[in-house]
Amino acid sequence: MTTRWFGQRVARNEDGRLLVGAGTFVDDVNPPSVLHAAVLRSPFAHARIVRIDTSRARELPGVELVWTASDLGDAGRPSPMLVPNPSLTHPRTQYPLAPELVNYVGEPVAFVVAQDRYAAEDALDLLEVEYDPLPAVVDLDAAAAAGSPLVHADVPNNLAARLDQEIGDVDAAFEQADCVYEDRFVIERGAGQPMECRAVCAVPDPVDGVLTVYDTTQAPLSIRNGLAVLLHLPESKVRVVAPDVGGGFGTKIMMFYSEEVLVPLAALRLGRPVKWTEDRREHLIASNHERGQTHWASVAAAADGRIIAVKDRFLHDTGAYTPYGIVVPIITSTQLLGPYRIRNYRSQAEVIYTNKVPVTPYRGAGRPQACFVMERLIDGLAERLGMDRAEIRRRNFIPPDAFPYDVGLTFQDGRPTCYDSGQYAEGLDRALSAIQYENFEAERERARTEGRRIGLGMACYVEGTGIGPYEGAHVRIEGSSRRIVVATCVGTQGQGHQTSFAQIVADELGVRPDEVDITTGDSRSMNWGSGTYASRSAVVTGNAIHVAAQAVAQQARTLVSDIFEVSAEDVELAEGQVRVKGSPGHSLELWDLALAANPVRYAYSDQAGRAMTLLKAKDGPALDEGAAPGLEAREYFAPDRATWASGAHAAVVEIDERTGIPRILRYVAVHDCGRVINPMVVEGQVHGGVAQGIGGSFYERMVYSEEGQPLSSTFMDYLIPTSIEIPDIETLHVETPSTLNPLGVKGAGEAGVIPVAALMAAAVEDALREQHVHVTRMPLTPSDITSLPRKAADSQPGSCAR
Repeated sequence: MTTRWFGQRVARNEDGRLLVGAGTFVDDVNPPSVLHAAVLRSPFAHARIVRIDTSRARELPGVELVWTASDLGDAGRPSPMLVPNPSLTHPRTQYPLAPELVNYVGEPVAFVVAQDRYAAEDALDLLEVEYDPLPAVVDLDAAAAAGSPLVHADVPNNLAARLDQEIGDVDAAFEQADCVYEDRFVIERGAGQPMECRAVCAVPDPVDGVLTVYDTTQAPLSIRNGLAVLLHLPESKVRVVAPDVGGGFGTKIMMFYSEEVLVPLAALRLGRPVKWTEDRREHLIASNHERGQTHWASVAAAADGRIIAVKDRFLHDTGAYTPYGIVVPIITSTQLLGPYRIRNYRSQAEVIYTNKVPVTPYRGAGRPQACFVMERLIDGLAERLGMDRAEIRRRNFIPPDAFPYDVGLTFQDGRPTCYDSGQYAEGLDRALSAIQYENFEAERERARTEGRRIGLGMACYVEGTGIGPYEGAHVRIEGSSRRIVVATCVGTQGQGHQTSFAQIVADELGVRPDEVDITTGDSRSMNWGSGTYASRSAVVTGNAIHVAAQAVAQQARTLVSDIFEVSAEDVELAEGQVRVKGSPGHSLELWDLALAANPVRYAYSDQAGRAMTLLKAKDGPALDEGAAPGLEAREYFAPDRATWASGAHAAVVEIDERTGIPRILRYVAVHDCGRVINPMVVEGQVHGGVAQGIGGSFYERMVYSEEGQPLSSTFMDYLIPTSIEIPDIETLHVETPSTLNPLGVKGAGEAGVIPVAALMAAAVEDALREQHVHVTRMPLTPSDITSLPRKAADSQPGSCAR
C-alpha cells in the first residue's frame, strides 16, 4: 500500500530547530569584523532640511562613515515604482536619504556606520540638522479636502490616483430598488508586527567579488536584481539570502527600504561587512503601514433581499509615498462584492497623500476593508428588511453552477477578476452549524437573565490568491546522502513551506517528507522568481515544485524502463523504490538509481550496487544524446490568473456593558483553499490571521497627533493581543479544487484576517442590540464601545430608505 502525503497532518519539518533556538535570523548573522549602522530619522512630519552638520559625528572615535543624501551619488535616487498603474497620475517614491524635504516622522535623513551600534547611536546624537517645519496633513478626510496643506507641492489636492470601475447600470438599479441602505465606514491604520523587525547584513567577499546580503525580505530575487542595478554589479556578483525571517505579513515585501540600499552600499565602500537591525520603535514609526480607508457605500435590494446594486466611494490613505503603486485600493475595489452575485457595481477610489508612513500591503491587503464594508451593508440591509442575516446571504451567494464567474472587474495582476470555483453556501452553513446558530437566541436569553450581553457575528469573504508572474523550482535526488534536495527562491516567514513543499515532492518521488530538504530564499540556489506575497506560495511555487518533481520521477521511470525493458508507464515510485508494477523482483532503490545515473560519481561509490551493474551492462555511451547525468530537473509554473479562495467565519462575543471590554467566547473559521496540502499548516495560517484580525478589531491602531507625530511608538501604546485575548479557534475545511493549476490548490496565508473586523462589528452590535448601537468603524477600544452611537429611528427593522 503506497502512502500518500498530500492532505496529511504531517508535523512541521522546521519546528525542531526553531523550538530549540537553532534557527538563523538576520540578527544572528555576525561575520568577522562586522560594522554596525544606525539611521537618523526625521522628527518632523513635514519640513525642509536647511542644513546638516556632520563634523562632530565624523570625529567620534569608532565612527567609520557618516552619510547624508549628497554622499550617495547615483545610488541616492528615488526607489523604483514597483507596480505602475495608469490611474496613478502622481506617483512618488522616496530617496534612501531625504535630500531636501522630509514628509513623515521617521523618514531617513542620515546614515552612520561605526565599530559597534553604541558608537553609531552616539554619532546620531552629534548630527546637527536644522529643519524649517512645514504644515502637515494627517487626517485622511482633511487631506482630500480643497485647500488642505500639500504633502507634495506639485500634487493638487494630495490626489495620487483616482480609480473608477463600474459594471452594469448602477443608477437604474438603484431607481428600481425596494430598499436602499447607505452609510459611512472607517477602518483605521494598523501595521504588521513581526517577531523579528527588519534587518540587513551585507558581506563583501574580496576573493570572488560577490556581495552577499542577508535580508529580512519576502522577495530576495527582487532585492538581488535591484541591487545589481543600483550598485552597478553583475547579478552573478550579488547574492541575497532571506534566512529564518521571523514573520513578514507583507511589511517586508517592500523593495526597497532605505536600509536595503544603504547597508550594501556602505559594505562595498568600506570593504567590510555592515549590519543594521531595526528596533521596535523604528519599526512602528518607519516601516510601512496599511488599512486606513474611509468609505461612503450604499446597497440597493429588492423586497425579497436580493441585492441588485452596490455603490462605493472611498478614500485610501497612501501615506507620503506610493512605492507599491495603488495595489491596495485596487484589491479593495475589486474584492468588495465578495462571494455575492451582484451585477451592478460602481467603485470610485481616491488615493490620498498624507504626512504619514507610506502604505504597502499588510496581511489581507485591502481585503479586510472591502469585507468590512460589504458585510456591514448586508447586516444593515437584513435589519431594514426584517430578514435573517444568514438567509439574506444565502439568497445572494454565487451558486456552484455559476463558475467560472466573471465579476467584470480588473484585478491587481491586470487579469480579470474571475472566480474559478467555490461553495459559498456550504461554507456559511458549516460555520453556523459549528457555532450552533439555531440555538443562539435561547443562549442569548439565558445570558440576559444572568446580566450578560452576548452577540453573534458572521462574515463571508473571497480572496484572490496565487497571482503570477511565475516561480521556479529545482529538484534533485542526492543518492550519496539519501536525500531529495529542493530549491526555490520564494522565502519563508513561518508558513511551513519546508513541510508542505516536502509533502508534494514525497508523493511524486515515493519517499517520506522527512527525506526532502527544502532550500528557500537564496538567490544563488534559484536564479528566477518573484517572492512570497499575495497568498501565492502554495499555488505558484507548490506547482513549480510539483512539475519539477514529476520531471524527475519521469527520468527515473525511463531509466528503469530501459533496464527492465518495460514501458515507462508500467514503472512506479513508491516506498523509496522505482519498481515495475506487479513485479516485485524488478525494482531498484531510488537512491542507488540516482547514484548510478551519474556516470562519474558511481565510479567512486559502492552504494549503487545492482543499479550500477545493470546500467554498466547497457551498450553505448554513458549518456544518450540529449540526456543529462543524475536525476534532477528545473521547472517553472506561471498561472494564467488568480485563483479564488473563500470562507465564512462566525463568533460569539460577550460585552461588559460597564467597561466596554469584549470577550470572545467561541470562534469558528471555515476556509476553502482548494485541495489542502497539510490541514495542520493551513489551520496555523488561519489561526494567525484571526489573531491579527482580532488585533485590528479591538487593539491595534496607529495614532498620530495633528502635527503628524506618531503616538503609537511602543507596545505600551500599540496594543498586541496576547494568548489571553485570542480564543480557541475551531477550523473547518471545505475543499473546492481550483481548475487553474495541476494541484488544485488555492492560497491560505491571508484568509484568516479578512472577515474578522466585519464579524466582530456585527457581534458587538448584536450583543448591545437593546441599546440599538451602530458599529461603522474599526478598531473599537473599550471606551469606543461604551460610547457607540445609537441607531436612528429609521434604522430599525422593517424600515427602508424607500
